[in-house]
Amino acid sequence: QVQLVESGGGLVQPGGSLRLACTSSISTFSLYAMGWYRQAPGKERELVAAISTDDSPNYADSVKGRFTIFRDNAKKTVYLQMNSLKPEDTAVYYCNARLETLGWDYWGQGTQVTVSS
Repeated sequence: QVQLVESGGGLVQPGGSLRLACTSSISTFSLYAMGWYRQAPGKERELVAAISTDDSPNYADSVKGRFTIFRDNAKKTVYLQMNSLKPEDTAVYYCNARLETLGWDYWGQGTQVTVSS
């Protein structure tokens, strides 16, 4: 059974930083595109950042220049470095693993990020 375990969430003041990590049990982790999504109360889940199997990142416009996604295939882990955090970044952040060739899609349980003074 595939597991994605997120960590690193918490409470931070505006302008602060957090680093999220998602560690996977997937043996072929390097074949998966990885992504971070978030869902705020009363809103739909949205893509924050994704990274392809060849390390190409893409970002939502709202986080460009502030967030960085990167992966360590040896550790089967994807990270989201979040800088200059804003109150509107407050949400539950979910890790996603996708094997596009077979349509396999896995989600973590989510980690809460709260940006507040």
